[in-house]
Amino acid sequence: MMRFFFSCLFTGCLVANGFGQLSGQFTTSSGQPIPFANILLLNPVDSTLVKGSLTDEQGVFRMDDSTPGTYLLRFTSVGYQTWHSTVFELTASQLGKDFGTLMMREDTRQLGEVVVRAEKPLFEQQVAGTIVNVESSLMSKGSSVLSVLERSPGVVIDYQNNSLMLNGKNGVMVMLNGKLMRLPLAQVVSLLNGMSANEISTIELLTTPPSRYDAEGNAGLINIVTRKNKQRGMNGSGAVTGGYGWGEKGSGSVSLSHHTEKLGLYGSYLFSHDRTHTDLFILSSQDMPVFSGRLDVVAWDTTTAVQNNHNATVGIDYKINAKTGVGGSSNFNRNTTSSNRHAGATYTILPDSLLLFKGEVKGVNRWNTFTSTIYVERELRPGEKFTTDLDYLYFKNDNPSEVKNTFQNRDGTPVGTDNSLFSPRQKSFAHTLFRVGVLKVDYTKPITPKLRIETGLKATYSGGSSVSGIESQVDGVWIGRSETATTIGMKERIGAAYASVNTPLNASIQLAAGIRYEYSHTRMDDLKTGENTINRRLGAWFPTVLLTKKVNPNAEWQLSYTKRISRPSYNDLASFVLYSDPTAVYTGNPALKPTITSNLKLGYTFRGYSFSLLFSRDKHPIARYQITEREARNLLYVSPQNLAWQNNLTFQTSLPWKVSNWWTMNAGFVGGLRQFRVEHTRIPVEKSYFGCSVNFSQTFKLPARFSAELSGWYNSTAYNGSIKVTGFGALNVGVKKELKNDAGSFQLSISDILRTLQINPYYGTLTQEAFSIKNHVQVNTESTQSPILKLTYSRSFGDIHANKKSQRNAGSMDERDRVRKE
Repeated sequence: MMRFFFSCLFTGCLVANGFGQLSGQFTTSSGQPIPFANILLLNPVDSTLVKGSLTDEQGVFRMDDSTPGTYLLRFTSVGYQTWHSTVFELTASQLGKDFGTLMMREDTRQLGEVVVRAEKPLFEQQVAGTIVNVESSLMSKGSSVLSVLERSPGVVIDYQNNSLMLNGKNGVMVMLNGKLMRLPLAQVVSLLNGMSANEISTIELLTTPPSRYDAEGNAGLINIVTRKNKQRGMNGSGAVTGGYGWGEKGSGSVSLSHHTEKLGLYGSYLFSHDRTHTDLFILSSQDMPVFSGRLDVVAWDTTTAVQNNHNATVGIDYKINAKTGVGGSSNFNRNTTSSNRHAGATYTILPDSLLLFKGEVKGVNRWNTFTSTIYVERELRPGEKFTTDLDYLYFKNDNPSEVKNTFQNRDGTPVGTDNSLFSPRQKSFAHTLFRVGVLKVDYTKPITPKLRIETGLKATYSGGSSVSGIESQVDGVWIGRSETATTIGMKERIGAAYASVNTPLNASIQLAAGIRYEYSHTRMDDLKTGENTINRRLGAWFPTVLLTKKVNPNAEWQLSYTKRISRPSYNDLASFVLYSDPTAVYTGNPALKPTITSNLKLGYTFRGYSFSLLFSRDKHPIARYQITEREARNLLYVSPQNLAWQNNLTFQTSLPWKVSNWWTMNAGFVGGLRQFRVEHTRIPVEKSYFGCSVNFSQTFKLPARFSAELSGWYNSTAYNGSIKVTGFGALNVGVKKELKNDAGSFQLSISDILRTLQINPYYGTLTQEAFSIKNHVQVNTESTQSPILKLTYSRSFGDIHANKKSQRNAGSMDERDRVRKE
């Protein structure tokens, strides 16, 4: 295996963008440097912001990681006339440009309080996927990262089961700053719900990522990129949010950084609190032998939950010399969710029997995560770079619950008190411990001025254990239910090697081609009996080809092919159990197969407008929360299952529109034909349907430093395996007030103002399910009872404001929200 890795390292070719630097110095007419001025790299067509920087104390600016294209450079600083460069072009062979020393003229005019925005568009289409510029939305302040994702094109959040989909597909992997969050999906969703969007810069929805990314995630990758302030001196920002829906909400965050020429220190802390309320209403019919006949059920369920989340990060970057840098960071997250669920049901057993059920489930879900990373970067020669990363993750979860319930007949007489299934007192427990270690080495080298290669190796080791079960109290004695008890240990090793090449084929066509090989060995054992339940080895090649054709400075064609994989997660495979009701449990599926996906994508961009057509073919896609029955036919399993195949033909477009200087709009559409085959149901079935998601946003720049945003989204009817979910959506509004003299800003946001966020899953409508179940679940989220209102105050502070405030005002951290210009 190591021989193979090293042969890939030295003989393969892989995707890498070219790197370059823009630099220069700005001075006054007398030759004095102009510090802390805004330097903006703009698209010459519509003046949208590509990248920004500040001059240092000597008036010098630098912008790294330039990419080929046509650009315009702008200088702005209070007290000086705005300066624009001529339009210039960067090519793959010439990515750098030195502007030399530029002398600026003083501006004696009174600038007043006019503020004009120069922001990136909310959504940007690139060859690898869609970029969501979080800072361009007024709704981001005070929101969670999960809420921002919900408003993003093609993303669907399943609130009932704590999962998410991208472009109508499961199998999404989430990354934080380019690193996979190797946690159970439900925990990832909970983590995103407790993470503040205040510190997020962009969210990348990568449906066809290049080879340097992990091949994991058949639907693609969601990469969440946090903001980093690298300005010299001590700087920071803080935000406080208070709100109310059905229950109170609140959060507070602070981030600090201190940077010198060689040393950078940074840290942040966030606390969030959220009290929520959810109602369920269920109509169901089924044929379970345990009830001795056909059964009709009317059930209701009310859950209140309180979530408290703590998140702390510290990090250091140190530049040893001009060519070598080291650093590291650590993050700790603690989440506690206390829930109280009240349920009731009437069971009508045909022809004339009646059972009444009342139940109360109390639980506390506690989980802690600790992640740490260390890196070393070394520039061997100009353009030749060697990087090593070492990552560690620790995850611990405890999820106990206690159940009190009664079963009575129509006369009020208790039934079933002498058996474990209908015991009036039950309790479940689930304890999970998980550790992950990752070592990654990357190497880039320019072979010629037009040809660059990148290669790398990666090794991942994961190990964990899970103990779970349900106990019932019978005649005053707690008895374990053998059909629900599990003790599982899991070990997984993944080795990967990749190589890629990036080169222009001619003046207008750029090729990025690569190959990645991944080998995995997954082993799962019953820790109590020592029996091996899973011993799976898989090796596969994952090619990537990305082509871009520059038609003119305003238009570009993109063509890509990628192959990807989704391996079952630890929770997917582990035969754990969690209590649902007396006859149903949540569990895993040790027989799950990995999903292999092929993607072919054609895209076109024109002056900010983007269009793409994506075809994907999935083999053995994983659908979670499917229903099957135990062989003894006395218990319903809710578990992940493999579909036979799935085909998606998806059209996506993003349409930004500037109506006037004070009104901008953006509309997005993701949808198309979806086909799949289900085989885990009693009667296999194939289904074809049209599904889509649409979103829009409108931003208004108002007088007196006010601005407003109206946004909305809608997801049409879709299927998760055999489960049908009808369409749902929401409309949101936000208002922002920027205070004078860099005193911060207030932002008011109201989510789901029309109270429409109701989710309706249907079982048994597509084909015959386990126990011939047919049911409709109506999920009323918190905002269906009351729109969620949040008020946020945020402010940046530090050395960036302290000296020559009039010049540094536009270069503060708030310049990410607004840029002064003429």
